[in-house]
Amino acid sequence: MNLTSDLYLELIRGGAAALSRKRQIINELNVFPIPDGDTGDNMYMTIEAGTHAEGASLGEMAASVSRGMLLGARGNSGVILSRIFAGIAKGLEGRQEAGIEEFCAAMRCGVDEAYHAVSNPVEGTILTVLREGVAAADGSKEMEEYFERSSAAMDISVQHTPELLDVLKEAGVVDSGGAGLLCIIEGMLGVLRGESIDAEEVAPTAQKVDFNAFTEDSVLEFGYCTEFLLRLQSSKVDLGSFDESVIKDWLSGIGDSLVFFRDGSIIKVHVHTMDPGKVLSKCREWGEFLTIKVENMTLQHHENHMDERFKRKGKALGIVSVAAGAGLCETFSQMGADEVIEGGQTMNPPVERFLKAFDNVGAQTIIVFPNNSNILLTARQAAEIYDKAKIIVIPTKTLGEGYYAMANLDTSLPVEQMTAVLGEAAASVTTGLISRAIRDSGEHRKGDYLGLDGKVAVLFSGADTPATEAEAARSALEKAFPRTETILIDGGQPVYDYILVLC
Repeated sequence: MNLTSDLYLELIRGGAAALSRKRQIINELNVFPIPDGDTGDNMYMTIEAGTHAEGASLGEMAASVSRGMLLGARGNSGVILSRIFAGIAKGLEGRQEAGIEEFCAAMRCGVDEAYHAVSNPVEGTILTVLREGVAAADGSKEMEEYFERSSAAMDISVQHTPELLDVLKEAGVVDSGGAGLLCIIEGMLGVLRGESIDAEEVAPTAQKVDFNAFTEDSVLEFGYCTEFLLRLQSSKVDLGSFDESVIKDWLSGIGDSLVFFRDGSIIKVHVHTMDPGKVLSKCREWGEFLTIKVENMTLQHHENHMDERFKRKGKALGIVSVAAGAGLCETFSQMGADEVIEGGQTMNPPVERFLKAFDNVGAQTIIVFPNNSNILLTARQAAEIYDKAKIIVIPTKTLGEGYYAMANLDTSLPVEQMTAVLGEAAASVTTGLISRAIRDSGEHRKGDYLGLDGKVAVLFSGADTPATEAEAARSALEKAFPRTETILIDGGQPVYDYILVLC
């Protein structure tokens, strides 16, 4: 199957539709170069601007798509995306249609153009995902095979981006631009397979700006995201001989995250700078502006941290714990559990509840603390079934073991070493469970307390235990074991009046 002008436009529309359906997810992944949460919207608006292209030949259509994206490009990732398709257009220039070999060559041109447009290319971003996807698909025999191979390679590349970029690893996310590009390529593959390309008609999310985040006493930390289209003027420069690198070199000295390219007499600039006024004033020496956008990145950065957007799918490590009682659930959450499943003695959660928790956490690796001998097998069964992440079950058989193991959680360690430390911590703990006899039996009468003795570290009081009684128990334990600090926590657990964590 050769690539024609009509098919090329269908591929663009299919990619735009696929990105439209997932752009909010892409927004929430955005932490680089700053966490402003708009990558999905910026990439979508960029590619959507190319869906209205026209052209009788493939070369004309590709050029029209590229032109639309140039004028519609927004944000760092959107500008880079537009350069990918500008490179593809260069590779298809003058062609009525293209076979697979010509298309492979055009995609390589897209890689070159994207890297050339970025002043300081950073690996672990959309650039890496593009390059590795194109390299993997090179040599394909058919269009569908090309997109199958490239999308599979891009998927792997996206998952590896945190290994190349520390800011992604720290945030527990993959690169948003790379993920957006993967959506586009998957949408194009869908077109070749005959799938629907209808876009989800959702307007870009309006950014809520808290102007109080930058007050009279604030210090400008992140500078300004500055974007513009500059039309070179023949009254100011010789259009035929002018070397635009003089502008690029000057901008490199006054800002960073620079994406810069020239298309005819138009210069597209995206730069982060502390002095946008100086940038705009200087660039008027060469031309006049068609569009200008300047945003205070301190406000964008502040908004990101207000909504805890780092707790999202794609994080490297997640924690699931089981607990019974509001106080215990809150305690495990504060200790780092992303999801706490209600469960314990007489109320064992099913496998489905674990699977739902794994989906909610959405991490690449999930550590599970079942915290009950009756729940341990269920957790292991869920781990065997779940195929979207690596599940590691720490064999904690009591809440005390789970509590002490989580107290020893060190996420800076490699997963294998961390697992060993958690297992050793759980094995070193003795848990005392204090309950009341529900019937007469041997030496015990109904209502008598039953339990274990030992060295106490933490005392969890139950749902039916009066606060004054719990405090009296804590005080008595401190007197009995004066060298041991006794911590009282309102666990709110059913069945057991007290749980003692003995270390």
